[in-house]
Amino acid sequence: MTPDILCLGEPMLEFNQQVDGNYLPGHGGDTSNCAVAAARQGAAVGYVTHVGADPFGQSFMDLWQAEGIDTSTVKQVTDAPTGVYFVTHGADGHQFSYFRAGSAASRMTADDLPCKALCSANILHVSGISQAISDSATDAVFAAIDLVRDAGGQVSYDTNLRLKLWPLDRARAITHAAMARCTIALPGLEDATQLTGLTAPDAIADFYLGLGAEVVALTLGHEGTLVATHQDRQRIKGRKVEAVDATAAGDTFDGAFLARLVAGDTAFDAARYANAAAALSTQGYGAVAPMPRKDAVEAFLRQG
Repeated sequence: MTPDILCLGEPMLEFNQQVDGNYLPGHGGDTSNCAVAAARQGAAVGYVTHVGADPFGQSFMDLWQAEGIDTSTVKQVTDAPTGVYFVTHGADGHQFSYFRAGSAASRMTADDLPCKALCSANILHVSGISQAISDSATDAVFAAIDLVRDAGGQVSYDTNLRLKLWPLDRARAITHAAMARCTIALPGLEDATQLTGLTAPDAIADFYLGLGAEVVALTLGHEGTLVATHQDRQRIKGRKVEAVDATAAGDTFDGAFLARLVAGDTAFDAARYANAAAALSTQGYGAVAPMPRKDAVEAFLRQG
């Protein structure tokens, strides 16, 4: 089955702090999370990356295959490791500590790209993190974007600003340049405020539409999502749940949103669905484990 959605970036093994102080192992990495979320909604998904030929890398291969994600564009390498991060929880929310320098994914170059697969994709999903992990990764993402756009596909971009990875000025320049080549912009409000200098959601949506996006889905936390096109815009209300861990809620939104777009939903209906999926994902610890499947999201939506 040819993937409708290809995600490109860095997967990272996760160790998430529990209430007893112990760390629960799991899987993370924003674009990998997106891939899993989309697959759980029934989309045909593939992943593009390098992982280490180590137990952590094999753990990801096993995860993706179990989720039905195409791994034919994943390469296991012997000269670099799979990245790792830790999540701790406190009064100010969750905090991340990364161990990713020199990781297999960060060493990817434009020459490593699976051109045939990219040219066949309906949607390519990348992020600011996909580009922030190294200069070669920055260039590889730009090259992948160009391949997909030249072949008639769409490109989805989540800002996912991580200032531990690069300074704001560079993040701003690279992210804006990438967004100018994308059709689907998926910024978060906090990221977008830092990147654009704007604070009003409508102004931020206008900014990304002005760069060239056809659809902007600006996530607003518990307030929901502002979805804007050149013809219309709507505020889509958030869904209330008893949240315990917001890790990967945004990635879950991305995957569910893209899955519904390829299924034929409008951007507004896709956002309603994705808000529900993201809310459900906050009810458990870790990035991947609490991500809901399609039947759970549909049941939640039926509750009104």
